Amino acid sequence: MSRYRRPEIPGGVFFFTVVTCNRRPVFTTDESVNALRAAFRRVRHARPFAIDAMVVLPDHLHCIWRLPEGDSDFSGRWREIKKATSRTLAPQSNTRKERSIWQRRFWDHAIRDETDWQHHLDYIHYNPVKHGHAERPDAWPWSSFRRWQERGAYPHDWGRSEPAEIADMNCE
Repeated sequence: MSRYRRPEIPGGVFFFTVVTCNRRPVFTTDESVNALRAAFRRVRHARPFAIDAMVVLPDHLHCIWRLPEGDSDFSGRWREIKKATSRTLAPQSNTRKERSIWQRRFWDHAIRDETDWQHHLDYIHYNPVKHGHAERPDAWPWSSFRRWQERGAYPHDWGRSEPAEIADMNCE
């Protein structure tokens, strides 16, 4: 069995990609996305962390988290978020006691600096356009883009075309 090495950076900032099982389009309704939101709220209440940005697409999500000082356990948080979402959306399990909502693992990247953070923020917010789910980032309902735009971080017409800084990024 492979042993995955995750970065141990207490208080770190991380980008994540989490994919549904077999890329099945699970998050296509407000109800399913609200189940995911409820799972995030529950886990954040028990084990706090900050979410800088997030986008939920039908078959995957991307987000940037900031962990508290002295805490590096993002894997445990993801485990609890996935379990809580799965219990709500797939109450029946298979013979291995699995619910077919999520892929078993996730992809993580430790954010190195402000430029790396900005590129991943842009990647998250452009993702619905990249995948053909929206014509503009502000048209996708399950994204933090509008919150960032209201703060003045993005001009009104941002994302009408793919930003050059993220054109070669592939975090899927």
